[in-house]
Amino acid sequence: MQITSIAAIYFLFWVISAFVMLPFGVRTADEVGVEKVPGQADSAPANFRPGKLVLRATMIAIVFTTLFVLNYNNGWITVADIDFLPEPPVSET
Repeated sequence: MQITSIAAIYFLFWVISAFVMLPFGVRTADEVGVEKVPGQADSAPANFRPGKLVLRATMIAIVFTTLFVLNYNNGWITVADIDFLPEPPVSET
């Protein structure tokens, strides 16, 4: 597998994990007990920390990319392993 392919797969895993991790650990102003800014939405985060999100997404993406590359090289799980649908019937015409 080429390094550019690994980088692209890492980037995809990073973006997916960042979006999945966005709602975790975020508290609203009501939950934290701070004053709201006039016009602020009730659901707006009061303690958003992008650095923590980037760190979590990076760690998750490293783990999943490593597992993907190892599976690609060793062939632990293949398409035939996850093909659970039966064969379509053969029509005789």
